[in-house]
Amino acid sequence: GLEVEILWGGHPDAPLKLDAPRNIPLAVSYQKSVTIARASEEVLPVKSIGLLVEHPLNTISFLKKTGIKTPADFKGKKIGYTVAPLDVLLFNAIAANAGLSEDDYELINVGANIVAPMLSGQIDAVIGPFRNYEINLLKLEGAEAGYFALEKYGIPDYYELVIITNDAYLENRRETGRKLMLAIQEAIKFTKEKPDAALQLFFQANPDASKELEELAFRDTLDVFATTQVQSVEKWDAFAKFAYEKGLIPKRVKAKDCFINILEE
Repeated sequence: GLEVEILWGGHPDAPLKLDAPRNIPLAVSYQKSVTIARASEEVLPVKSIGLLVEHPLNTISFLKKTGIKTPADFKGKKIGYTVAPLDVLLFNAIAANAGLSEDDYELINVGANIVAPMLSGQIDAVIGPFRNYEINLLKLEGAEAGYFALEKYGIPDYYELVIITNDAYLENRRETGRKLMLAIQEAIKFTKEKPDAALQLFFQANPDASKELEELAFRDTLDVFATTQVQSVEKWDAFAKFAYEKGLIPKRVKAKDCFINILEE
């Protein structure tokens, strides 16, 4: 068996920054973040060893009362974003695919404060909300929201959540990493087969969680939990190519430097 201690990183990039210098040997991160890390001037030596969520959760979200029906409707609108430069780049790419120029809309940094600016009318849409979480939060606030899934509007499909480790840990503790991914694989299988039981285990471990919101988020995540632990070279290559061509990363990144299929070895 494995004895696992789960630590909350706080900032979305915290797991990556803690894992790379070996402070935390294993962490949950993002395919996007691993790609950026491997392309940075001082390469962060991290790799994905497995999957949690196999498609993007990130969206461009809006209230339906704004009249937005297609990305072309962003013309003349105020658009919030949460993470620069990544979200800005993703939004601009989708807007360009809809025939818009960057002068056709105004971008506003809202940080992590996603819901309030939408409800107050400060912004008309925002890139950054997760389809399983903030959309349901808006629903609970009585607001009818819509969203555009990034991978359906010109952004390459990518893995939202991956398990990462650093190169040194892979060299010295590879078997521990393999055992962890076996456990996660079994946990995902259990969650899909017995979602009600899995949800109750979550609430037992997190008694202060908002039951209404977390249950809605959980139900909307079930269909994007990983169906395999075999990561795709094509999927890693496609996002890395996109990131390089759009100027998100300064150099090309090879898929083999970003991940290993540890359960296939």
